Amino acid sequence: MRRNTVESFSKAFTHSEGVVTLDKKLSNNTIIKSDLVDRVYEKVGFTRREAVEAVEILFNEIKLGLARGENVRIANFASFYLREKKPRNARNPKTGQPIRIKPGKSLSFKPSKQLLISANQSKHDKPDS
Repeated sequence: MRRNTVESFSKAFTHSEGVVTLDKKLSNNTIIKSDLVDRVYEKVGFTRREAVEAVEILFNEIKLGLARGENVRIANFASFYLREKKPRNARNPKTGQPIRIKPGKSLSFKPSKQLLISANQSKHDKPDS
């Protein structure tokens, strides 16, 4: 993959105000990984293989950072972090019996202000159906 392409890669997902967006409108309102690969391929000028590799590297680095216990902050997009869940008492919904839930970790996602603004603008710009 080409070196020093961070700016080009980020330009594939932002516009002049620095708000993250994708132009592609999908019928089911879901963007999947291949849509992100297509966007990198179209906007950055990578080969399709390089675009796949770039997206895979991005997702893998997020996963590895979280696995190491690090918070992952992507400026103007969001932060990903793990939260410790304490053990707690609950009830089995089928039987009503009390159970003890073990401690664990939960993944949290906190969108940036820019992402929230973008999401709210997109929501309000859509015509009523």
